[in-house]
Amino acid sequence: MAEPDTKAARRAARERVGRYHEARLKELLEHVRGGFARYEAGELDAFDLDGVIHQYTRAARELWKFCAVTGSQALYTAGTLDHWAQEGEEPDWWDRGAPRRPR
Repeated sequence: MAEPDTKAARRAARERVGRYHEARLKELLEHVRGGFARYEAGELDAFDLDGVIHQYTRAARELWKFCAVTGSQALYTAGTLDHWAQEGEEPDWWDRGAPRRPR
């Protein structure tokens, strides 16, 4: 059942989406932290680390597009989060930032 579209419901939905956004950003940043650690250990060269940073940028942009909502859109987005939680279908935001392969 959909939550009523009230000011309080929209505010609660925006807060929930904001918490989700922050949590996923922290996860994405861990990939960058790991990239720097691997670079410092000599496992990656500067170009590889640059690739990690670019993938983070693309992934964070995709996440932002999903989470940057206002008004009743926040209710829909929060409902999507509920659906993902129930179905175990949450996207892998890091993978969404992977470079596209040539066709």
